[in-house]
Amino acid sequence: MTSPAAPERETEIVLEPMRATHLADVLALGRRVYDTSVKPYTSWSLSAIARHADGEASACWVALAGDRLAGYVLGSMGFDQRTDWGNLEWIASAPEYQGQGIASRLVKACCATLTEAGASAVVTDVESRNTASAALMRSNGFEASVSVTLFVRETAR
Repeated sequence: MTSPAAPERETEIVLEPMRATHLADVLALGRRVYDTSVKPYTSWSLSAIARHADGEASACWVALAGDRLAGYVLGSMGFDQRTDWGNLEWIASAPEYQGQGIASRLVKACCATLTEAGASAVVTDVESRNTASAALMRSNGFEASVSVTLFVRETAR
């Protein structure tokens, strides 16, 4: 009687600071997971990534499964007029890696980096229908604070 083959060991997910070599993969993953036809995600672009990566206290991390991008988070110091607040603006997990705790690890890494840089608070925004992201933020110590409604008036064409 032969024994079944041992299952392949899953690739370990490693977090590391985002580097320039990750930019193309981060941009591509963002395009996969953000519906840029829905506000407020219309601003997803290379410049959105670069703004955080090039910031003074960059808190941009990637999650790697070998050489594959499993997820990322983009954060930096400064939010509106509050230079003492950190901003966790973009986070994504590749669909095939969701449910493995990667996003939570990325949130923790981003927040720790921002805290070390002097952030007195870390802010993020979550679209009201994005219940998964809201649950992620709550489970990582974020509390709903201010509710803002985006009013849009389409122009006649």
